[in-house]
Amino acid sequence: MTRSTHQALADERNATVEIYINGEFFPRNEAKVSVFDSGFLVGDGIWEGIRLHHGEFAFLDRHLDRLFAGAAATDMTQTLAEAGYDRAGVTAALRETVERNNMDDDVHVRLMITRGDKKTPSQHPSNTIGGPNVVIIAEHKVADPDVRDRGISLFTATVRRPPPDTLDQKLNCHSKLHEVIALIQATHAGADEALMLDPTGAVATCNATNFFIVRDGEVYTATGMYNLNGITSALVVEVARAAGIAAHQQPFSLTEVYAADEAFVTGTFGGLTPVHTIDGRMIGDGSQGPMTIRLRELYEARVAAEVAGA
Repeated sequence: MTRSTHQALADERNATVEIYINGEFFPRNEAKVSVFDSGFLVGDGIWEGIRLHHGEFAFLDRHLDRLFAGAAATDMTQTLAEAGYDRAGVTAALRETVERNNMDDDVHVRLMITRGDKKTPSQHPSNTIGGPNVVIIAEHKVADPDVRDRGISLFTATVRRPPPDTLDQKLNCHSKLHEVIALIQATHAGADEALMLDPTGAVATCNATNFFIVRDGEVYTATGMYNLNGITSALVVEVARAAGIAAHQQPFSLTEVYAADEAFVTGTFGGLTPVHTIDGRMIGDGSQGPMTIRLRELYEARVAAEVAGA
């Protein structure tokens, strides 16, 4: 059975969550946007995935920094502000959503912002009528512990991460078809998720997570113009270095990956997830390695300190 870093334990409470759409709340099965929505028509939107821990949004400032960098890149800063969605407005909407759903812990929040509805199916921003569409979906979500402990398998897709002059991978946008196609290739090959290379042939990221290897007690992850602007991956590098663990951000090849002692991926929802097999090759002894466990402990301690000090 295919596994995923986004695999969650079933929670019946999610059937009755209310969805935030432009300042109003709707039952899950009644939440809708127009077929003329810019995100639906041409993938014109930005998003964030945020975790709620013990009543606090973890690393909210970093998520808002990334969100509003995306808004600037897509020329939506002014329209968001005019609609009341500056940093304070977005924060208030997030808070209102989790309070409306009586949520406190183990919650994953998906915030999506599109340019708004179009008067006709077209990509031109001038055809937008009204303000942006802002949707917040909050769900009770606990990462499946079996996936976290046993890990996943990867397959190297032929679809590569594009350069920033094609589609900047540091932009958290709705245009994800290249990632979906990479994931489809991986699942058809019998793997759980896809490993993606950059245009130079170096390892970049997975289809939805950032990728790390461990070799001789040191940690390596890719960096540069072709990689996801991951908040969790940046935090893993920070906590590793603070603990005296050498953490390198540099290009590396599949040859180095196959010879690694450990491999893992990072993401807001799953945290650190071990990788046991890549392209049919077992990584290390195929079990969750000690460095992956150690870094997860350091990362989770950082999350706990963050929400305690919020």
